[in-house]
Amino acid sequence: EERLRNLQQRLGVPFDGSRVDHQDALKLLWRLAYPNRELPPLKSELWKDMGWQGPDPSTDFRYAKDLALTGFLGPFSLSDIYASSCCFMLFEGESFQRLLHKQDGNRADWEYPFAVAGINISFMLTQMLDLQSGKPSSLAGIRFLKLLGEDEMAFDDLYCVAFQMMDAQWLVKRASYMEFNDVLKSTRTQLERELSLEDVSSVKDLPAYNLLRR
Repeated sequence: EERLRNLQQRLGVPFDGSRVDHQDALKLLWRLAYPNRELPPLKSELWKDMGWQGPDPSTDFRYAKDLALTGFLGPFSLSDIYASSCCFMLFEGESFQRLLHKQDGNRADWEYPFAVAGINISFMLTQMLDLQSGKPSSLAGIRFLKLLGEDEMAFDDLYCVAFQMMDAQWLVKRASYMEFNDVLKSTRTQLERELSLEDVSSVKDLPAYNLLRR
């Protein structure tokens, strides 16, 4: 229960562009994604390279009710925004770079924006796992509680799997930008199916976890 409370608390901190620690988290994200590029100002057209819809990433956060940078940074961040996917940078850096630079498969002419996709995936997981209620009651949420009980990083790992799964669905469907929501729904359906498997005792047992190990 303590792990669930900690996760829910983490998912209750909205991004605040006026806070220095939140600004630092955003800057850290850039440095991790582009280690060889100069850090741009907090408002710059260069942020669009990462998949933000405008020159000010904080405006993108206003359209999502989940936790801003959740899904990108790790617990090594000093801000109130924790990692939902520190595994990408600490353990699965190659997967992170493949997704960021769209290196897998034949890509669409109009691709999904990486950063905004991450916000949507975080929000999708929050809904699917029923994390906004006191105690999850959905089947996926109940199964997730067991995974969280075994591993406090379960949400972070599941985020990694969900993002890679979404990208795989995107390629299979040969989707374009306007079909992103349909791809996200398919991703949720597949995740729910895999979470219901009897032999799954950790996120690493999910069939889709192998996508991170290609």
